[in-house]
Amino acid sequence: MKPVLGIETSCDETAAAVVDANGHILSEAVLSQLAEHAPYGGVVPEIAARTHLRYLPEQVRHTMAKAGLGFADLGGVAATSGPGLIGGLIVGSQFAKGIAIANGLPFIAVNHLEAHALTARLPGLVEGGAPFPYLLFLLSGGHSQCIAVTGVGRHVRLGGTVDDAAGEAFDKVAKLLKLDWPGGPALETIATEGDPASHKFPRPMIRRPGCDLSFSGLKTAVAQTMMRIGPDLTRTQRADVAASFQRAVVDVLSDRAVHAMDMMRDQYPGANLLVVAGGVASNTSIRTALATAAASRGFRLVAPPIRLCSDNAVMVAWAGVERLRLGHSDSLDFKARPRWPLDTLEAVPS
Repeated sequence: MKPVLGIETSCDETAAAVVDANGHILSEAVLSQLAEHAPYGGVVPEIAARTHLRYLPEQVRHTMAKAGLGFADLGGVAATSGPGLIGGLIVGSQFAKGIAIANGLPFIAVNHLEAHALTARLPGLVEGGAPFPYLLFLLSGGHSQCIAVTGVGRHVRLGGTVDDAAGEAFDKVAKLLKLDWPGGPALETIATEGDPASHKFPRPMIRRPGCDLSFSGLKTAVAQTMMRIGPDLTRTQRADVAASFQRAVVDVLSDRAVHAMDMMRDQYPGANLLVVAGGVASNTSIRTALATAAASRGFRLVAPPIRLCSDNAVMVAWAGVERLRLGHSDSLDFKARPRWPLDTLEAVPS
């Protein structure tokens, strides 16, 4: 099987990568749009789409040249086709279809969430591999979900957020604290200076049955605390709030992960792998706490390298490899989908 070109344009990273059938990353490139969106304190969809349109062709050319390949050397072209910002999804998927049409290649419409889910199966990433089934704890700016991954295109939702995703909560609290954007990494950095016991923030849904999550009440508690302190917080006060908030999130995620592992073990007795993915999975405190939680239930924690936690094209190309290997490709009339839940994917015959 020949290598696959992956294209990722679901939000504010313009990325391309080439991965071969053995999981070797032949080349990869990620262009962050931080400078374009920073003045607005968040991602502006129209700017994101126009920036993808401007830079994606060169990203692909550069990535293919670095891999030493022409399009005729590929086995297929995979592009994130949902969920995400519709403008960016259209840019990436249509560009991929153009390459596929011009070179007679299969096109693979990749679900962004499944790409995160399958990253753990990159050969060499996990000692002994990551056979199905395994538990995925997906933590990003748009999604917080506990998913039983039982095969390619086979996902069972065990629970998820009923309001804000974990990454969204980090960004909103960082904005309240007047930290730089993107907020998650900035909040994690300043939290290292603070006292996590300085504020007693709530732990929403902790110890409840199931593994659903909620962060809106925690976010509100932070806002109310800051109003009581006053408008001009010192750096020490901001650090204390950040550390206390982060500790509350860590406690909630650890508790929800334990419940999810119990649910997973009930339904799939042989499961013993907890995979954490998404941008929030790069948070060191969260990784450490989830490793402890996993060990308490006899699971192993797998957290991809930080560069593969945030949006990237390696995971898209690998998802394309996984699907092509099973004989699956998509029609060129496949329409990009801003919403595309994992548990609505069509199972791919193994």
